[in-house]
Amino acid sequence: MVAGMLTILSAIVSLLSFRFRRRASLELEVLALRHQVAVLHRQRPDRPWLRQGDRLLWAWLYRVWPRCLKVMVLVKPATVIQWHRQGFRRYWRWRSSSRRPGRPGVNREIRELIRQMSVANPLWGAPRIHGEMLKLGIEVSQATVGRHMVRRHGPPSPTWRTFLSKHIDGIAAIDMFVVVTAAFRLLYVSVILGHARRKILHLNITQHPTAGWLSRQITEAFPWDTAPRYLLRDRDASYGSDFRCRVEAMGITEVVTAPRSPWQNPYVERVIGSIRRECLDHIVIFNERHLRRVLTSYRDYYHRSRTHLSLQKDCPDPRPVQSENRAKVIAIEEVGGLHHRYERLAA
Repeated sequence: MVAGMLTILSAIVSLLSFRFRRRASLELEVLALRHQVAVLHRQRPDRPWLRQGDRLLWAWLYRVWPRCLKVMVLVKPATVIQWHRQGFRRYWRWRSSSRRPGRPGVNREIRELIRQMSVANPLWGAPRIHGEMLKLGIEVSQATVGRHMVRRHGPPSPTWRTFLSKHIDGIAAIDMFVVVTAAFRLLYVSVILGHARRKILHLNITQHPTAGWLSRQITEAFPWDTAPRYLLRDRDASYGSDFRCRVEAMGITEVVTAPRSPWQNPYVERVIGSIRRECLDHIVIFNERHLRRVLTSYRDYYHRSRTHLSLQKDCPDPRPVQSENRAKVIAIEEVGGLHHRYERLAA
């Protein structure tokens, strides 16, 4: 009796599973046919073009229902099998590959620090910079340091900015500019500037800037043992043999800029530009005496009142900071009223 019941139950389960598989097979066949019709409707009738989603669908159909090859009419059955194999390879390649292949990257701050060290120390190589990085507690290889260093062509040489900053206390610069008077006469102004505090060490005017006159300006600007170590100048023909002999006798080394390169003597060029923009461009000069008085007034303003960006907003002659407990702020005219100096009155 029990054996008969088990036989009947197994027959019922087999029948249901057969009907279910047949129903599922029918649904998959309908899906395959409808998909092919949709592809034919959306593409050109002469040459249907399959998308990536179409290939994935047929690869999945082949995996769950291999009989789909019998109803496939748009492509060959071998093409569907090839799609399935390609998908299988790509899937396992994705599973086995690392999310971040290759060597670990170097932090951006470390790369910038390596470049800064390389630029600031042109005589250093990768071993020296690597040693400094280790002393800072940064664990990188020497090869990494060499890869991120700034590349140079030729032997290392310091820039003009480096030269000026290293020897700023012993550098002076000389240059000349021309002023046209009201009577159209040309007056030549010689400016000698000290780099340490941007002070105008000497200022003089002439109608004939000869080498002898320029050599006397050097003597007047640096009496006794006050001569600087270096003197920057351009290649003007006025600096003749007399000037060079006087500079050499005073123990000063001349640094001559390249032809047509005013940026190599930037500080004195900036002073001359300030004199023009802030003073001479707003005044008509009558004669040499008038120009001397105007430039003397501007030099006093330049030294005692005018703030400089390169001196942290201070003056060449340090200007004290006044306290806020003083009451009123007054304006003091400078350079004939072109500029003003502001002071607080005592309470």
